[in-house]
Amino acid sequence: MSSLAGADPGQDLTSVAYVRELLRRNGLAPLNRLGQHFLVNRRVLEEIVTSVDPAPADVILEIGPGLGTVTRALAPAVRRLVAVEVDRGLVGLLGSTLAGLINVRVVAGDATRMDLGELLTREGEGVAKAVSNLPYYLTSPLLFQLMAVERVRKLVLMVQEEVAGRLIAAPATKEYGALTVAVNAVCQVRVAAPVSRHAFYPVPGVDSSLVVLARRDSGGPSAVGPALSAVTRAAFGYRRKTLTRALAGAHLPGMDRTLAYEVLARAGIDGQRRGETLSVEEFMALARAAQGLLGRDWPQQPV
Repeated sequence: MSSLAGADPGQDLTSVAYVRELLRRNGLAPLNRLGQHFLVNRRVLEEIVTSVDPAPADVILEIGPGLGTVTRALAPAVRRLVAVEVDRGLVGLLGSTLAGLINVRVVAGDATRMDLGELLTREGEGVAKAVSNLPYYLTSPLLFQLMAVERVRKLVLMVQEEVAGRLIAAPATKEYGALTVAVNAVCQVRVAAPVSRHAFYPVPGVDSSLVVLARRDSGGPSAVGPALSAVTRAAFGYRRKTLTRALAGAHLPGMDRTLAYEVLARAGIDGQRRGETLSVEEFMALARAAQGLLGRDWPQQPV
């Protein structure tokens, strides 16, 4: 990997020994409550950079830069990088590890409580991409928060291996579920690389996967988002029931057995099927059919 312009080449953030010493010198330690596991594998770092495919006009949003390992690798290749870090101790340390990288802005705070779209707007024009080693306990909330920022065209995320399996699961498999449908309706998903737990310090209890989510150009589910969520949760909330019974029994606003029959007929889906057998496209068709019969704003209340 090429050297990092403006960053101290003596800082090898992929060395466990160096990372331990760096933390010790600064009176810091990995925080279990924040799920901190620092990347210490150069091959995985190179895979992340390749997957991001940084370009000179890009604006990168990084959630949880940690020690700045990925930040240092990406910053020289892009126009602007904004990194959000919740750990105040690490925010102070980043001032040292990212010294000289003038196109990087570190924002202290909890990303889950921020308007990430507004944060990117402040950085000006340019294709936006997001990168993060998602804390396991925040994977779903942060994933959906990032997908909601329409300006972000690509997400390169480190997730638990089990979660990656759910993201790429095929219909009628145990891993296929509401998460699979919700994510694949918005993005094309692929696993870029399996990542051993030993690529991190401290070593977590499970292996990870590097996943790449590329936002679909064809509109996605923005117009049927609540409806898609409603029918998907109904279908997977009653896995052992037929679709007709699942939709009718899920207490969805305005949905009874008669309406369930009509929605399924309009979507061209056999009501005797089970929800887990539907493709993402069929779930989208089901959501549109429900809105066609029950109104564009359906469902009008949370489900």
